[in-house]
Amino acid sequence: KTLTLEAVDLQWAIILQIFMLIWYSPVEHLTVRNLTFRGPLEELTEYAFQPLLSSVEQLISLDGSMKALTLEHVRNKVYYFNQEILYRQFSEMNIANLTIADAYMPHMLCPNRTSSFHYLNFSHNALTGELFQNCGTLADLKLLILQKNKFESLRKVSFMTSRMKSLTYLDMSNNLLRHDGAGVQCQWAESLAELDLSSNQLAGAVFECLPANVQKLSLRNNQISNVPSGVAELKSLEELNLASNRLADLPGCGGFTSLQFLNVEMNSILTPSADFFQSCPRVRELQAGHNPFQCSCELQAFIRLERRSGGKLFGWPAAYVCEYPEGLRGTELKDFHLSPLACNTTLLLVTALLLT
Repeated sequence: KTLTLEAVDLQWAIILQIFMLIWYSPVEHLTVRNLTFRGPLEELTEYAFQPLLSSVEQLISLDGSMKALTLEHVRNKVYYFNQEILYRQFSEMNIANLTIADAYMPHMLCPNRTSSFHYLNFSHNALTGELFQNCGTLADLKLLILQKNKFESLRKVSFMTSRMKSLTYLDMSNNLLRHDGAGVQCQWAESLAELDLSSNQLAGAVFECLPANVQKLSLRNNQISNVPSGVAELKSLEELNLASNRLADLPGCGGFTSLQFLNVEMNSILTPSADFFQSCPRVRELQAGHNPFQCSCELQAFIRLERRSGGKLFGWPAAYVCEYPEGLRGTELKDFHLSPLACNTTLLLVTALLLT
């Protein structure tokens, strides 16, 4: 039921014949890695491809054993033909899972009829924001992975999903996504519950363009310096990853009333707010380590917070280390102590007057 082919380097016509043989077989999961299409000069015309492609198109529209097709590391040495013909064959496949990864693929067509796809993985290609725009035939699609492509507009990504009525998971990590805000409207699939936007070029305006019902959101490794208050009402959000951004403090939970897990590791937080757990009562785990903590009087309140939180600080104590001042660099926060006199201005002033 499972067949894997490695290092396939054949003429295009022969590869198509192999696919047709497998389609008629009991194989349910076909994986082809390191696939190279070749073709002699007489096959470089559209007319030479059309008969084979037409037979494949008739074949893939029929119900068969095939459920999943995976093509990884694909190289095309056949240059002079209409690539839209090839894309059409893949878009019309009557299977549940399709993966075409690392294939330099610049586009994929919207299926002509209601598709049976539940899972699509087009990672590590050259796809742009024109993909699946105004496409209403992917109503059964649940998981879509588009990491490592060339998407630039978050708004276009939202409209791409708007007609995918069953979509629950979307991975847009490692693209070139931006969002300028300024009243620009976004329209996401209402069913979208998990969204990965890590390793893009997003700033704080991203919170104006997020799915209303998202439960897990990753914004790791972007350019976010603050979480605007009163902008996003993400009442279903339970997990938020803001690691490796530019935050100077812990965000509040004004718009995230269901938040349970927050990751703000590797930001620019010197003195985190001590009232975090009061503003975020449902948070069960806070990952705030590996920040450049400034060990001063203001940090004492955060250290006391750890003692009262009942183990909610993930990675304590090893990940929480003083960066400033230089004399305390490398000291774990649990070992940092200042006397009450040093941190109480009133007490220090009274003591000085009495001594005087």
